[in-house]
Amino acid sequence: MGRRPAKCYRHIKNKPYPKSRFNRGVPDSKIKLYDCGNRKAQADEFPICIHLVSWEKEQVGSEALEAARIAANKYMVTKCGKDNFHLKIRVHPWHVTRINKMLSCAGADRIQTGMRGAYGKAQGKVARVNIGDILMSIRCKPADLAEATTALKRAKYKFAGRQKIFQSYKFGFTKYTKDQIKEYGEEGRLIPDGTFYRVVGNKGPLSRLPLFKNLKRIEKEQANED
Repeated sequence: MGRRPAKCYRHIKNKPYPKSRFNRGVPDSKIKLYDCGNRKAQADEFPICIHLVSWEKEQVGSEALEAARIAANKYMVTKCGKDNFHLKIRVHPWHVTRINKMLSCAGADRIQTGMRGAYGKAQGKVARVNIGDILMSIRCKPADLAEATTALKRAKYKFAGRQKIFQSYKFGFTKYTKDQIKEYGEEGRLIPDGTFYRVVGNKGPLSRLPLFKNLKRIEKEQANED
């Protein structure tokens, strides 16, 4: 028996049904990797960020997420190189879908009981998304903006429903805008933290700021020279 089409499972209609000690025997999700490309690149290497945003309230299967990841990753590796982008899947399939298997052989009506006891067995996993939820994100260099947009456009064809592609006004995967990053950098308040930035707050002693640490070091050097 082949897989059912997406129209059977795309609508959110029942209670959440996660894997638990009550719900055992659930098959593993098809998607295993949620990050592709240059995952360890520092935040300042990829300032541009593109999002694939869901424009419907629906369920997205783990098979569709894996197919979209492969399509987008393959295109970006071919066009930009594997070290010139970072792709991230932003949703997680945790809701378990069920199937009530029906026999289709001759004399099936004598063996099975139709809709009596129709609570099905676990079949797969889906992610529940709302309007405006981000499905995938790619951060890259400004020169690769067009290629990243095309990669997400190819990934769109793997999903049911409607999606839109947006260019983020934030700096890479950080929560700060490009103007804020520039401002905090000039003030010496930015602390690189992998793919993100941490910002030193306005409160507290000035000695903790890199700017003032450098000033102290310069003053010591000048004092030693004198």
